[in-house]
Amino acid sequence: MKNRLPSTARSLPIALLRARERVMGPIRHLLSDVDLTEQQWRVLRVVQESNGIDPTEIADQACLLLPSLTRILQKLDEKGLISRERDQVDRRRQVIRITAAGAEIIEANIAASIAIVERTREKMGEERYEALLDLLNELDAIDL
Repeated sequence: MKNRLPSTARSLPIALLRARERVMGPIRHLLSDVDLTEQQWRVLRVVQESNGIDPTEIADQACLLLPSLTRILQKLDEKGLISRERDQVDRRRQVIRITAAGAEIIEANIAASIAIVERTREKMGEERYEALLDLLNELDAIDL
């Protein structure tokens, strides 16, 4: 029978979800200590890498839908971790920047975050880890 689905052990969506949960477990534990969700952390990291960024770009880079991002930005603003202002040229556009408090949270947790990545890299092996990232980025670029 040609139209049979592969077993769940060989299902790409399920394998990706399992791998995501394996990778995110230690990160969630780290973030629970600083009262941040994984989505809030992703947004902070994306904002930190820019010198002012608009919400559409954040949503794209942090893999979030705009309605979810709107709530996350509100929460991060309430916590004093980001600032939001109107663009001087295009008043319809909002510019998001990380605050000193937001940068401090990243700085206080970056060593632990790097240690998690390094443990994963060590367990997989450098070559396989890099190959996995390359394959995942390649998959992301495919127009399915």
